[in-house]
Amino acid sequence: MRFTIEQRHLTDSSGKPVISTSSVSFHVVDAESADEAVRLLIKRDNAELMGDIMKFPGFHAVATIKTSGGVFTLQVGPTSQSRVPV
Repeated sequence: MRFTIEQRHLTDSSGKPVISTSSVSFHVVDAESADEAVRLLIKRDNAELMGDIMKFPGFHAVATIKTSGGVFTLQVGPTSQSRVPV
């Protein structure tokens, strides 16, 4: 299944809030579940999961991660868009 992950930058590496229109990015991943999609992004970004992955009906999930660049919220949902080569 294909998922879109909205990644919203919450704080920078010093813990200060990030307020910018460019603080949101989108990623498309292929995974068996929303939970796995989050874990693939965590692995790719060498991130740390903060708390639990909250799962919702319809293959949706929300998680908070921490990287060397700061803290991010992830919102995951199914998508029908084709994957864009990187």
